[in-house]
Amino acid sequence: MAKVANLFRQETNNQVTLACNAGPIVKKRIDDGEVADVVVIEPDFVEALTNSDKVRAGNRPMVGHVGVGLGNRLDSPAYDISTIEKFKKTLLGADLIVFNSVKSGEAFAKVLERLGIAETLKPKIERTAPLAIFQPVLKGHGNDLAAGTIPLIATTPGIKLLGPLPDLQSLIPYTAALMTAAPQRTTAESFIKFLVSPKAKETFAANGVT
Repeated sequence: MAKVANLFRQETNNQVTLACNAGPIVKKRIDDGEVADVVVIEPDFVEALTNSDKVRAGNRPMVGHVGVGLGNRLDSPAYDISTIEKFKKTLLGADLIVFNSVKSGEAFAKVLERLGIAETLKPKIERTAPLAIFQPVLKGHGNDLAAGTIPLIATTPGIKLLGPLPDLQSLIPYTAALMTAAPQRTTAESFIKFLVSPKAKETFAANGVT
């Protein structure tokens, strides 16, 4: 999103200030009275914010879909997780598996259930706040893994992306909406249009957003 915002600035001379967090936290901040121009969030949160008149009804373009992947420290082995069996073996061999308590974490928890290894891995699992999944891995010295959204893994310093979940993927959709009390409505509408432009989509795709 930062790269796309920079492209928008280059084309329009409009500066975009980003405030990033997980969906539930973004919704709570808005419910508590915080105002922005544009919100990019999962569709169900947008619907709830529309019902409370925080977000305008109308056109809500789909910005992209984000998949869940697995990552570890840069100095850790580059495990092959391209098949379910290799993925399962990598998880069973871990010392620590970290994932969050929101949608991407819930999706990963369901994968462990589907694979039949949730109970076996329970002693190795650490659930964290939405954006705190990498801290235990970066501070650790063992065979530690983090499961989260692919763009977040790919862009976090000190962490390498091992790959997406093989044949078990859950794509999380993100849509853009104009806030009812947007201070810069015209520019905000322009930014929303830019988010679905070919240039923006190309940048998103290069960073794991489909």
